[in-house]
Amino acid sequence: MINIKSILKFVSAVGIVIFVVFLIPIAAGYYYHEDVTYHLYVIAGLLALNFIVFFSLKNYTMSFGMKESIISVNAIWILLGIGGALPLYFQTGIDFSSAFFEAISGFTTTGATVYTNIEALPKSILLHRSLMHWVGGMGIIVLGVGLFPLINPSGSLSLFKAESTGISTDKITPKIKDTANKLWGVYLLFTIANILSLKFFGMNWFDAINHAFATVSTGGFSTKNSSLGFWVNSDGIIWTTIFFMIISGINFLAHIRFLSGDLKSYNSEEIKWYLFLIAALSALLTFAHFNGFATLYQTLKNSIFTISSIMTTTGFASADYSTWGNASIALVMIAMIIGANAGSTAGGPKVIRYLIYFKNISLEIRRSIKPDSIISIFVDEKPIKSNIISSIFGFFSLYILTIFFVMIYLYARGYDEMTSISTAMTTVGNVGPGFSLVGPAENYAFYAWFDKIILSFAMIIGRLECYTVFILLSKTFWKKF
Repeated sequence: MINIKSILKFVSAVGIVIFVVFLIPIAAGYYYHEDVTYHLYVIAGLLALNFIVFFSLKNYTMSFGMKESIISVNAIWILLGIGGALPLYFQTGIDFSSAFFEAISGFTTTGATVYTNIEALPKSILLHRSLMHWVGGMGIIVLGVGLFPLINPSGSLSLFKAESTGISTDKITPKIKDTANKLWGVYLLFTIANILSLKFFGMNWFDAINHAFATVSTGGFSTKNSSLGFWVNSDGIIWTTIFFMIISGINFLAHIRFLSGDLKSYNSEEIKWYLFLIAALSALLTFAHFNGFATLYQTLKNSIFTISSIMTTTGFASADYSTWGNASIALVMIAMIIGANAGSTAGGPKVIRYLIYFKNISLEIRRSIKPDSIISIFVDEKPIKSNIISSIFGFFSLYILTIFFVMIYLYARGYDEMTSISTAMTTVGNVGPGFSLVGPAENYAFYAWFDKIILSFAMIIGRLECYTVFILLSKTFWKKF
């Protein structure tokens, strides 16, 4: 039996906190003398609905297993997508499918937008978009687990597992809610540091806050039509954004350990490969598109920014990389399918999965040469269990199949090959900009309403790393799990 009351109580509790946070854009709207009447009505109505559900169950003791956790995670992402869409729908006049797409893109930190003129949007809506990034970046469920000690320890862990990114759910503290609180503490610290750094280098407070929310969450929504290209001549802003994109793509548990005094916390194979790949791809991209029209320094800066942005799935753009030639596009696509570290705010497959994947291929080659040998895979001198290896191969199968079906669907709808391929890769990978019709200088407004709904669910599948969504299609899950 599914414990419906536990699901409703948890979902409404998370909803209360999130919609209280979403009063901030309304306050900003009043500050800037904007008409936020409908915005206020929507958020107030959503808060009232969640309060009614939560307090009607206030005396109910919650009990969570993995089934309830998986249903809760999926339900929260869809319901908050609807809740986040309503202010966009009423305040900016776009159709609901576009608003839902924008909200899901925000919460999943994809950063794909349907707005053709971002700078014309009210500041309350710009901040609303950025807050969706920021709340979704660390994870809505991690927020819930940290703030609401309403769930028993096993329930908290099952929720954490249902949404956490990567191949394991390491804990810093014995209680998972304490780990969640530490994660949010570091997240907040990075956000404040990013805001102050951007302000120091010349951004105004409003732009600095919005871009810090989008950077630390590796989201990518900007307040400018040309994204970070608006500040391309400000080296301080560009390099600050590069730095915070890169550290936000590192496992946040490593950050916690470092801030707790563990100076070796970054000494892991995944982090080393992550930094190496950023450096190598940036160098290759610089070589591929250096043509003498810009200085070597400018070319290098834009290359590092582009690779850091795409590989961390942030999706900011300092230049239109789709015009740099086929070799450059190929390098950007490689970065697009890698992702950053497990346990970070980034999307994509993650470096650790590739690391284990290729180590396993190497192991199988050695086994074919020496069939009787006993060989194991080690990462950071720790053996990797066979069930983790199987899970990684299963993940890649689901991830590739999801991209394939989205791509085939779009191509069958009549879109060109590069638009279809890159849209599938960037929505499932939570990257944002792609190529051709969805390039860094373009947007997703041209898609039909049903295309946007399908792409919205593709973003959710990517954000929840396939298993959490596809398990709902299993008969075993509903009967025996």
